[in-house]
Amino acid sequence: QVQLVESGGGLVQAGGSLRLSCAASGRTISTYTMGWFRQAPGKEREFVAVIRWSGGFTYYADFVKGRFTISRDNAKNTVYLQMNSLRPEDTAVYYCAADGPGSLTMSTSPRPYDYWGQGTQVTVSS
Repeated sequence: QVQLVESGGGLVQAGGSLRLSCAASGRTISTYTMGWFRQAPGKEREFVAVIRWSGGFTYYADFVKGRFTISRDNAKNTVYLQMNSLRPEDTAVYYCAADGPGSLTMSTSPRPYDYWGQGTQVTVSS
């Protein structure tokens, strides 16, 4: 079992930055593909970014390209989401998720992900 705990959310003004962290425990996530998703009130959970365990390949939703960066530190068993140039429409609960071990699929759908954190709230004021 993998336990995931997100942190780093909060209230920020438009144009500001936040860095979310996703700390894993229970197992090493070095061979897990890790994703970030978000869910705004009344909306479905949507894909934000993903990083594969092998090769460090990344992929982003169009609406965050150039603004958000996903990274991982396997020594710390942690994944990060650096969010810059935040907009009010980025307001949501952000979740990290793990797919694996050994998965080479960089899914933008929530379905393949086996483990999820509890989420961290990000609120961007205008």
